[in-house]
Amino acid sequence: MDSAPKLSGRLTLLLFSLWHLGLAATNYNCDDALVSLLPLTAFDSSSELFSVHSPNFAKLNRRDGAGGWSPSESNPQQWLQIDLGDRAEITAVATQGRYGSSDWITSYILMFSDTGRNWKQYRQEDSIWVFTGNTNADSVVHHKLLHSVKTRFLRFVPLKWNPSGRIGLRVEVYGCSYKSDIADFDGRSSLLYRFNQKMMSTFKDVVSLKFKSMQGDGVLFHGEGQRGDYITLELQKGKLSLHINLGDAKLRFSTSHTSVTLGSLLDDQHWHSVLIERFNKQVNFTVDKHTQHFRTKGDSDHLDIDYELSFGGIPVPGKPGTFLKKNFLGCIENLYYNGVNIIDLAKRRKPQIYTVGNVTFSCSESPIVPITFDSASSSYLLLPGTPQIDGLSVSFQFRTWNKDGLFLSTELSEDSGVLLLYLHTGRLTLVIQKVAENSMEISAGSNLHDGLWHSVNINARRHRITLTLDNDVAAAAHATTLLQIYSGNSYYFGGCPDNFTDSQCLNPITAFQGCMRLIFIDNQPKDLILVQQGSLGNFSDLHIDLCDIKDRCLPNYCEHGGKCSQSWTTFYCDCSEMGYMGATCHNSIYEQSCEAYRHKGKTSGFFYIDSDGSGPLGPFQVYCNITEDKIWTAVQHNNTELTRVQGADPEKPYAMYFNYSSSLDQIEAVINSAEYCEQEVAYHCKKSRLLNTPNGMPYVWWVGRANEKHPYWGGSLPGVQQCACGLEESCLDMRYFCNCDADKEEWTHDTGLLSFKDHLPVTQLVITDTNRSNSEAAWRIGPLRCHGDRQFWNAASFNTEASYLHFPTFHAEFSADISFFFKTTAVSGVFLENVGIKDFIRIEISSPKEITFSIDVGNGPIDATVQSPTPLNDNQWHFVRAERNLKQTSLQVDNLPKKILEAPAEGHFRLQLNSQFFVGGTASRQKGFLGCIRSLHLNGQKLDLEERAKMTPGVKPGCPGHCSSYGNLCHNGGKCVEKYNGYFCDCTSSPYEGPFCKEEVSAVFEAGTSVTYIFQEPYPVTKNASTSSSGIYADAIMSKENIAFSFLTTRAPSLLLYIDTYFHDYLAVILSKNGSLQVRYKLSKDGFFIFTIDSGNLANRELHHVKINREGKELLIQVDQVLKLKHNLSEIDFKAIKSLTLGKVGDSLGLDSEVLKANSHGFIGCLSSVQYNHIAPLKAALRHASIAPVTVKGSLTESNCGYIAEADVNTITTVYSSSDPFGKSDEREPLTNAIRSDSAVIGGVIAVVIFIIFCVVAIMSRFLYQHKQTHRSSQAKEKEYAENLDSSFKTDIDLQNTLLTFWKETALHRRDWQTLQCLIPFTKTTTVTSTSQETCYSTLDRISSRTCMVAY
Repeated sequence: MDSAPKLSGRLTLLLFSLWHLGLAATNYNCDDALVSLLPLTAFDSSSELFSVHSPNFAKLNRRDGAGGWSPSESNPQQWLQIDLGDRAEITAVATQGRYGSSDWITSYILMFSDTGRNWKQYRQEDSIWVFTGNTNADSVVHHKLLHSVKTRFLRFVPLKWNPSGRIGLRVEVYGCSYKSDIADFDGRSSLLYRFNQKMMSTFKDVVSLKFKSMQGDGVLFHGEGQRGDYITLELQKGKLSLHINLGDAKLRFSTSHTSVTLGSLLDDQHWHSVLIERFNKQVNFTVDKHTQHFRTKGDSDHLDIDYELSFGGIPVPGKPGTFLKKNFLGCIENLYYNGVNIIDLAKRRKPQIYTVGNVTFSCSESPIVPITFDSASSSYLLLPGTPQIDGLSVSFQFRTWNKDGLFLSTELSEDSGVLLLYLHTGRLTLVIQKVAENSMEISAGSNLHDGLWHSVNINARRHRITLTLDNDVAAAAHATTLLQIYSGNSYYFGGCPDNFTDSQCLNPITAFQGCMRLIFIDNQPKDLILVQQGSLGNFSDLHIDLCDIKDRCLPNYCEHGGKCSQSWTTFYCDCSEMGYMGATCHNSIYEQSCEAYRHKGKTSGFFYIDSDGSGPLGPFQVYCNITEDKIWTAVQHNNTELTRVQGADPEKPYAMYFNYSSSLDQIEAVINSAEYCEQEVAYHCKKSRLLNTPNGMPYVWWVGRANEKHPYWGGSLPGVQQCACGLEESCLDMRYFCNCDADKEEWTHDTGLLSFKDHLPVTQLVITDTNRSNSEAAWRIGPLRCHGDRQFWNAASFNTEASYLHFPTFHAEFSADISFFFKTTAVSGVFLENVGIKDFIRIEISSPKEITFSIDVGNGPIDATVQSPTPLNDNQWHFVRAERNLKQTSLQVDNLPKKILEAPAEGHFRLQLNSQFFVGGTASRQKGFLGCIRSLHLNGQKLDLEERAKMTPGVKPGCPGHCSSYGNLCHNGGKCVEKYNGYFCDCTSSPYEGPFCKEEVSAVFEAGTSVTYIFQEPYPVTKNASTSSSGIYADAIMSKENIAFSFLTTRAPSLLLYIDTYFHDYLAVILSKNGSLQVRYKLSKDGFFIFTIDSGNLANRELHHVKINREGKELLIQVDQVLKLKHNLSEIDFKAIKSLTLGKVGDSLGLDSEVLKANSHGFIGCLSSVQYNHIAPLKAALRHASIAPVTVKGSLTESNCGYIAEADVNTITTVYSSSDPFGKSDEREPLTNAIRSDSAVIGGVIAVVIFIIFCVVAIMSRFLYQHKQTHRSSQAKEKEYAENLDSSFKTDIDLQNTLLTFWKETALHRRDWQTLQCLIPFTKTTTVTSTSQETCYSTLDRISSRTCMVAY
């Protein structure tokens, strides 16, 4: 609702930004040649070959001298320096080689400085920019700088040169003069800008400035008001913090004010720009190139400041020279507050400005020379000491990101040992090693690898040594040695020379990478410029006169909230507990949909899904129902209980807001990806109108995700103010379009499904008609349920090499991931390609066994190739995932080892593309791909290949042939069946069921229970009755047995399985009296064949698996996956099968004595997954009893043998023979027991007695009805939820409908008392934890039962 003010605020800030840019642009034609008129004294260099090669001859196009500058040696330590006299704005540079020679440079970098000390390298794209040089001596190569540089001194540093010549250089610099207003603050001063009135109240502010400092802490400006408003900008540990509060005095003394921190390493004595733009509560805060947008807290849009703003510190009123916080020490340039040039007013001594302390108007800088140790192996600095003096004194400052590194190594004089100072795990350690004594060690500090400057002082006198860190004398560490300490002769800083074998330099740890400055030895400062010139000490791989530290965590390239840490050369991302993985936390560890989990072979349960993969939306938990062909995703909200409403009218409406287990953006992503979504809504009413049809204003409405009011109900269409019964013309009163609109005194209801995806989910429900006499209502809003993944099977078929699909440019500057499936028979072809001016990205099958990911971000192309041991053009689906980020380029193909290429620490890193994104080919229409591509994702975003293929010649939507790749997911004899979008497993010929034919079908047998399958009538056990019966009839006549089953029992002897023929032969599988397994053939021609399997007592309360395979003469018997018997029979004739019986055989004539004994007891226990050839008799009895040729006698109760194995088998029959405890309640009174007045207690008791009688009748009727009808759809069962729950259980169950709604998804198809035992304890609690949910779900997954169907 507040989008308009936000838009207005951002437009105003945009205008402010444009005004500020116009203010800073002092000269639009800033391209004057600056070098040509400079005097000879403006040129300097690291060295010169001869006097005729001096830097004085380095002006562009000059031919005097030797025609340019050449150093004495050609190496990367050489440089050419230009002093422009004053600060200027540099916009371009140009280079030439040395005239008439073979000397020129091919690449170089630029460095700049205001003072000729403390240089800074020119960076572009946040990397040190390498400029392309010349290809001959006389041509001129110009480079326009992407961003101008304000500086006085400029250095050209050659990196490479003509390999057939030397370094040769002539240069020109283009730009214009740069004028600015500067104020220098000494750390004890400030400028006060005083207002013309007592209070300045503003709703918009713009503050801009540039600053440079060597101090990491200090206030740049501050203002406050008596109402509690304030604004403060200050340096804190080298970062810039903006604190702001608008009109909330309570927040002033709390931690809840608005505080934002930007920047890093800002105490480097280089200029940094700051821009603060505020409009009302919207603030844009920019430091250098990084901007953060935020909204302030507080109750006002105005910033009310009393009297004045202070710059450089916060002076205490009435106490001159006293400040509340540490003052700023350094220089501020071009300081503007709402268009007022503060420094200009101060320079002109205007009365609005009051100066505290000493503020000058030129920037004074200390001539400090930092050095950078850049190499982890070869950097070192050797400085001389004063040998043999009594004692030792060394001090310096350092900053680094590395936890470990050597600071100092020196051999002390007079054999007093070797002194080592190093950083170990961020802690400073000083060690003195002596030959004849144990080492002495002291430590100080922690986390010293934080990138801040730290000072170290080592002081030794006689036998006492002191280590002081950050000038904290009180916390200094002390130690005493036996021998006196004498200063050494040579001090090695940062590391040791590579070829150094003398004990004078020891390095017990890695070399130091970082910066040092202010090095003192024996209380004498060391001039590092003399080191650079070669007249003092020695060094290797150092950058002298600059600190080349870089904060690699600014900006933070760790995605999705990953925590960034760094070393000197790279950064690291901690992705733990974020739900993401990878070098930059880019990849989600979760699948994008329930369909994807099903594809991986998962079964029903709670899962986290990440709808947009590597996109900005986070993962969230859903329930995946993978028990059917359609894979349902359920998203729960905070109230699915049947909830009573009374006392609501239009003046005092009842409103319920629904909070889902995910954000609306996440839910919208799920809905958009799904093929179908629904949400059940139920309104039970007694004299309470719903939509007030046919023409009235609705009394009940709901609000969808777009915050729009919807006056239609479940089962109706959007815009049609009706209920389901209105569309179906089945309302109780045909004059109305909703049952409740009839306004009856009796309970009735309107229940239906909302399925218009653009309106879902329901976020609010409003009821306004329950305040009349005898008026009440109860409502229930179910969870959001969706099925289908529109993207997972979204595919396109490319039929010609010239065909392709094109999409908009792929924008992925810093991180890119591309994933897809493909299948092909071609030997090569390009899957996809996107190009820019120089950059490109391409994935192709380069040979039948190779996939190549090629990319160029400006540093030259690199190829990541995965080689497969088997051909990939096998017309099977293969998965490809390519990723590129700032740290790595990687390629994954199927489950083959991932190919990873590390990215360079420096160089280009932005991937800049501008062409269309081509899929299946290239812009040149060459090397096109022949085959199929599906489920293409770019950075988590889904590309609709099918929709684009419909309008593209040579490309067809969809791609058949999924079973060739995924048929192995169908287990236990299940057959893979093709669908347009995917496949499903047909479990017809399998004794198992479920989406992958992995769920066992088992039942408990009691004494006398039998299941008999008759072969004389061929029967296809399938959902589709069109299956040919010839296969079934063949089983009755063929001479083979493929038998498999599992059983659990404690009773022996027992008859497990019995097969007889029309020739009075039989095959019996029994447990003998001692519990051993026997397989007995009785053949009229050949007599008996008896095979006893000695596997111990199998009647031992454990689940056992039996397989009996005979084809022709060979008989194989396995028990518990172990081959127990292999026997070659004589030719036997066991054909013309009549029937198969599980449990007790009714006709016992002709049975031998052992089988007769076993049959007298039948089988008591659990049988599971029984299969005979292609027949599943137990499954037929439990699933298709009404149409299958199967007869059930006695009590047969579906159960789960695996679950029973964990319980006490002796209680099985007690538990599983319980009758169905649920019956029907009065459909018209959903709250009969929950909402009952005290005055109706007596009548209620009578009603309950009558009600129980009806319940018993209903239970029996329902039980018989279920065994004579096919199963109803899941939707129909859910609709019956409120009506079919027994009222005696309803109050308790309604307490936890949140959990029950999910349970319906799992338990709906189950039919055993154990399921209800799992459900009921949870429904009686008031708090259900995720642990208890998981416990119940794991129980439900173990129980293949269907009793809960009765409850729903």
